[in-house]
Amino acid sequence: MNGARLAVTHRTTYRYSTLVETAQHLATIRPLDLPWQRVLAHRERIEPAPSYQTSRRDAFGNEVLYFSFDAPHDYLQMTSETSVLLTPRYDSLDIAATPAWEDVECMLRYTAGGAFHAESEFCFASPNIALQPGMRAYALASFTPGTPVLAGAIDLMHRIHTDFEYLPSATAFDTPAARAFELRHGVCQDFAQVMIGCLRSIGLAARYVSGYLRNDPPEGAPPMIGADASHAWVSLYVPSGTSAPSASSAPSAGWIDLDPTNDVLADQGHVTLAIGRDYTDVSLLRGVILGGGAHQVDVAVSVNAN
Repeated sequence: MNGARLAVTHRTTYRYSTLVETAQHLATIRPLDLPWQRVLAHRERIEPAPSYQTSRRDAFGNEVLYFSFDAPHDYLQMTSETSVLLTPRYDSLDIAATPAWEDVECMLRYTAGGAFHAESEFCFASPNIALQPGMRAYALASFTPGTPVLAGAIDLMHRIHTDFEYLPSATAFDTPAARAFELRHGVCQDFAQVMIGCLRSIGLAARYVSGYLRNDPPEGAPPMIGADASHAWVSLYVPSGTSAPSASSAPSAGWIDLDPTNDVLADQGHVTLAIGRDYTDVSLLRGVILGGGAHQVDVAVSVNAN
């Protein structure tokens, strides 16, 4: 079977200056099983051992881990190890054959008595992504009248990659897309949220994807930006019929993934972890702690051929 088998290791360590008395956490660390991504094996370790642990599916289909601590501790280490098989997604993709973007926008727009399309839920503003006239104007330079929706999205991706500077530490995890759009720099999270904001501002459905990039690209391929940490990219809804699925390759119900940080379609070098409206839906670890004082965070990610 054609495809890439990858081993993913993600380790996050928090060290606290004083004891944490009690804590409750939510973690998104289990990669999704998808038509093009098969999870072959997965395990996770949390140290110290939690007092309680369970998991659930969220509204977007992600598996979210809940765990809590009742005993004092001065560190927290969370390790995720996954083996995945990625199969090609876009071998038969015909960009020019995708419908005009105005037709897609019209289909997703609410009309009384009309059909409901679940994808339209990703057309609206979200906590980190406000819809602004400036983003709409920026997007429309790529989406001229009659432009095939995927052709417009790829052109928009090219422009963001060119116009925005990848600059670590220039933004924070909670930097809104509007601020990153003004700054014209940021990290993968910002590139993705800006592109999503642009797409939604013209009525298209776009969602936020978190995941990982391959650290050891195939021979002759350049290394990808952001491969030393978790990554983020964009998923655009394109009505079905844009590619012909085969036994080993099937698009995900019209969702096409684009990575503006690296200016590529997200394919066999991208491991999908979770999907949401923006970063706030899929953050790796969040929660409430009592105590802890100042803390230091160390993150290590590796994604290699297995």
